[in-house]
Amino acid sequence: MNKIYNPIREDWKTVLKRPTQTVADIEGIVKNVFKEIKSGGDAIVKKYTEKFDGAKMDTNLVSVLEIEAAKELVSAELKEAIQQAKGNIERFHLAQKTEKVSVETTNGVLCWQEKRPVQKVGLYIPGGTAPLFSTILMLVVPATIAGCQEIVLCTPPSKEGKVNPAILYAADLCGVTKIFKVGGIQAIAGMTFGTETIPQVYKIFGPGNQFVTVAKQLATQFGVAIDMPAGPSELLVMADDTANAAFVASDLLSQAEHGADSQVILVSTSKNFIDAVEIEVALQLKDLPRKAIAEKSIANSKLIYVEDDQTAADLINEYGPEHYILCVENEAFFLEKACNAGSVFIGNYTPESAGDYASGTNHTLPTNGYAKQYSGVNLDSFMKSMTFQKISKEGISEIGKTIEVMAEAEGLHAHKNAVTLRLKSLK
Repeated sequence: MNKIYNPIREDWKTVLKRPTQTVADIEGIVKNVFKEIKSGGDAIVKKYTEKFDGAKMDTNLVSVLEIEAAKELVSAELKEAIQQAKGNIERFHLAQKTEKVSVETTNGVLCWQEKRPVQKVGLYIPGGTAPLFSTILMLVVPATIAGCQEIVLCTPPSKEGKVNPAILYAADLCGVTKIFKVGGIQAIAGMTFGTETIPQVYKIFGPGNQFVTVAKQLATQFGVAIDMPAGPSELLVMADDTANAAFVASDLLSQAEHGADSQVILVSTSKNFIDAVEIEVALQLKDLPRKAIAEKSIANSKLIYVEDDQTAADLINEYGPEHYILCVENEAFFLEKACNAGSVFIGNYTPESAGDYASGTNHTLPTNGYAKQYSGVNLDSFMKSMTFQKISKEGISEIGKTIEVMAEAEGLHAHKNAVTLRLKSLK
């Protein structure tokens, strides 16, 4: 693990660099796949599924029979866990509903705002070495609460052309309308353009590797919105001597096992605590089934010592972590200073994995520093705010002159005339 002591501010950008490829490195591949799928549809999707996932598919669509068979393969214990997590996620996201906002800005001028669901949404669920069925709960539950009419799910198949049973169980439980055995760039392209079987959607959600992240960004050039550029997972822990070194090490490893390109960082005002965590990481790493993956991520990890709380807070905001764990004595100070983070986990008994699965908050969060500009997925992510207004005769009389003066000043005389005609009709 890389220990860094008192880095100067001019070096923070270098110290905090993510171990990710730049967009330019992979954009060419993504653009080529998009171009082919736009013109070639399902045939090209299947070609890339065979190339990238090693699966030769007769059909991309998951059948009802496959879903029913999958349900029988999921243990009762896992079903119960998924249902409990779903309940907590539902409760938290239902609480995010807001009422109509209505204001009479001037006598006779009534303005209001209402929210409407995004009608067609596409969800990307990573498969591979870690089939993230938990992400289905995080995306489908708020989509359903919002009232989205079409909820399309894409997830990569195994080499045998199958989907993890827990993914199919969770998707069916939550109300996905169609499930496709398609992953990677081809899944995002399929939902962007639509194919003979995959519906075109208005907005795409879900995490993925760097190729999926770039594909989502490219999708925005073709009129499709995305939740955020969510790439490889990351975690920053701020801890002092009041924290538990074993707990902190376990949290670092929980993110490190996501993938070799994941990044974990510990910031501390205690050199002794940093040393203790380093020892714990080595001890716990030995017993992990995903040790090989975690080791590669840990190689990119940083253990950063700073001398005071203010410097630590500034460093953390500069990084803008996806997940931010806070285990310090001066908790109130760090919470007040927290500006840039996807989700914050407070105290020794709040592991990041609680948010990943069952506490109720959403785990689809901005990575790669995008927490400075983006929120994590929430109920409003699946909705649009629409404004309405209704103006009476009294209202147009009240604001008509203001509109005329402003329109004329901008040189937009047709705008002015639209008001002038109405005002004249009232005389």
